[in-house]
Amino acid sequence: MVPRLDLSPSGDPSEKSIMNDSLSTRGFVATAPNHIRTNEGLPITTFRLATTRRRFDKETATWVNADTNWFTVTAFRQLAVNVATSVKKGDPVVVSGRLSVREWENGDRSGTVVEIDAEAVGHDLAWGSSNFSRTIKNVADPSNEPAHGPESTSATMPTSEAVPVPFAGPSQPSSP
Repeated sequence: MVPRLDLSPSGDPSEKSIMNDSLSTRGFVATAPNHIRTNEGLPITTFRLATTRRRFDKETATWVNADTNWFTVTAFRQLAVNVATSVKKGDPVVVSGRLSVREWENGDRSGTVVEIDAEAVGHDLAWGSSNFSRTIKNVADPSNEPAHGPESTSATMPTSEAVPVPFAGPSQPSSP
């Protein structure tokens, strides 16, 4: 994948450009998502993603697995909350985000960590169907996590709680 060349953070094309290693990949959630909230209140969800390429072997006329790539996916803020409540171990997903590769060393052990800072995570609909619920968050109280279940869409719910609302699709423009 070729990194995308973006404008500088200020948007001024005369300033030095930065590289942005963005990617999209699909695979299976290999670990149960781990959801935490930092002392500062920042929600973070992480999980391991396994992606295995398949190729057709002409000699045996069968599909065979190639090597598996492993990623640690990290989601922050509302995406972290939504991932924690929507994604389970074994789910096929599509992940889009920023790639980072880090070397680590711990005494006599060392290795490489490949991480994706997720910008979007969703179920891979090539493998099944999914139901979408839009999360509406009250800006007055951003620390609340969404409520869940059929009772959470009640009009009598306090306004300080986030409420998943079924998505009806894009609105159609009215006729003149």
